[in-house]
Amino acid sequence: MAGRKPLNFSKEYKQKILSGEKRSTIRLRTSLKLGEIVEVNVGGEKIGTAQIVKVERKRLEQLTDNDARQDGFRNVKELLRALRKHYGKLPRNAEVYILGFKFKAKGRRRKKG
Repeated sequence: MAGRKPLNFSKEYKQKILSGEKRSTIRLRTSLKLGEIVEVNVGGEKIGTAQIVKVERKRLEQLTDNDARQDGFRNVKELLRALRKHYGKLPRNAEVYILGFKFKAKGRRRKKG
């Protein structure tokens, strides 16, 4: 996994990433590109890799419940609360990036056949 860009998460999201419940993340800025393979780190622990399958720009006020569910939250209200926790107070018209990813856990190999 050396040389890959990191996609870092707080350790509270580990189980949701491993279970597949969290399939996206919302960031204020990103240099990641569609199709890129990244190293997934949770609380400083390398847990696998992911392919970026979506890069979408939206204003905070345009986020939907579907966006929230892809990010592992029940609804947009819960998602906005988490974003404020991570980034502090954000204006409603702040632009964010939705990064969709397909996660592959460390050590998992594809079956040949």
